[in-house]
Amino acid sequence: MAEKHPYSPGGAGAIAAAITQFRNALPTKINAETLKKLGIAPNNESYIINILRFLGVIDSEGTKTAKAASVFSKDDEEFQKEFGAMIEAAYSELFNLHHEKTWDLPYNRLVSFFRTTDQTSAITGRRQALTFQALASFAGHGKALESPKPKQAKQPKEAKPKNKKPTQTQVETPVTLVHDSGNDGQQPRVFGLTVRIEVNLPPAGDQETYDKIFRSIRENLLNAK
Repeated sequence: MAEKHPYSPGGAGAIAAAITQFRNALPTKINAETLKKLGIAPNNESYIINILRFLGVIDSEGTKTAKAASVFSKDDEEFQKEFGAMIEAAYSELFNLHHEKTWDLPYNRLVSFFRTTDQTSAITGRRQALTFQALASFAGHGKALESPKPKQAKQPKEAKPKNKKPTQTQVETPVTLVHDSGNDGQQPRVFGLTVRIEVNLPPAGDQETYDKIFRSIRENLLNAK
């Protein structure tokens, strides 16, 4: 049996993009070339055309219908109501079975209906169910859909500075010579003295901070007289 109910292999995004675009401006003629120029459903234009034809938005020649021209020009509230009526008419067999409850049918129930009615495969039945839910969202039922937005490249996260332990540095003072002349006239004895100083540098300090520390060491320790 030929498939009766249309579907979009690209998921709900292509359907959302088409309905959103045509609510803004509904061309007199809608065909694959029209969708290509609008960047809608690349390589899957025929599926969107089938959906639009199934709903009665366009006729067999791709020309917009008078009904669609009226419905798509309405404000949001009126559009939802009248677009919902177009869906009910297109999916009349489904609505005849479940009436108002059709809008809230679980996904699995929808898949079962489409597979049984059209004798479709599991994957096609799922796509038909998703197509119905996507259209229903524009009639105010279920979660509203938005046309897909271009993906933006992810910005690399800035690396957080790791907590570093205070930097330690050692400064040795020069040897200090002390002459001892009180040794009964013998040669003076020389004593060597080395002082080792340990300085803890702050981990978050900048170059200016480090320069000040070492300048202070040089002026007050190394060059002290």
